[in-house]
Amino acid sequence: MDDDDDDDIPQLSSHTLAALQEFYLEQQQREGMKTSQGFNQYSIGSIEEDWQLSQFWYSDETASCLANEAVVAAGKGGRIACVSAPSVYQKLKEQDGKDFSACILEYDKRFSVYGEEFIFYDYNHPLNLPENLLPHSFDIVIADPPYLSEECLQKTAETIKYLTKGKILLCTGAIMEEQAAKHLGVKICTQVQPTGIVT
Repeated sequence: MDDDDDDDIPQLSSHTLAALQEFYLEQQQREGMKTSQGFNQYSIGSIEEDWQLSQFWYSDETASCLANEAVVAAGKGGRIACVSAPSVYQKLKEQDGKDFSACILEYDKRFSVYGEEFIFYDYNHPLNLPENLLPHSFDIVIADPPYLSEECLQKTAETIKYLTKGKILLCTGAIMEEQAAKHLGVKICTQVQPTGIVT
């Protein structure tokens, strides 16, 4: 057998191998934390991002800010729908005991761990929703369409308009400003008032 055959086998550099090993160690540590006592299934990171599903969780601060805005907008006893915005849903659930309810519409079935509050959602079928999800039954809908495309926004907008009584908090890239105004009549927030009202 020729020793040259070994040259055809791809090999990682020592630096790349060390980085890969560090990644696996961090992943094992995260999994270990999840099984330890006191683990909060609603904390951001309890379910990790899946880039193949175009998932990018908000920072803790951003998710908290959005959740707080939603609670104020929903009002006492309000209902909040999180469409493709799981980290906001998780922040809402951390506020357990406050007078509101929330549900999550999400494609990723890992979120089914949240029980009846999880609703499988595929933006390609925007109105394929459970019968018990009545039209205009949510005080506010927070949505973060997974892709920066007009098709995705247009289909997600159908879902939003079906669910909301009128209040919408859309999180998307600035490049989608024109399409957001066209499909939902929303505009970029210029500031957040101390009262929690978005203008």
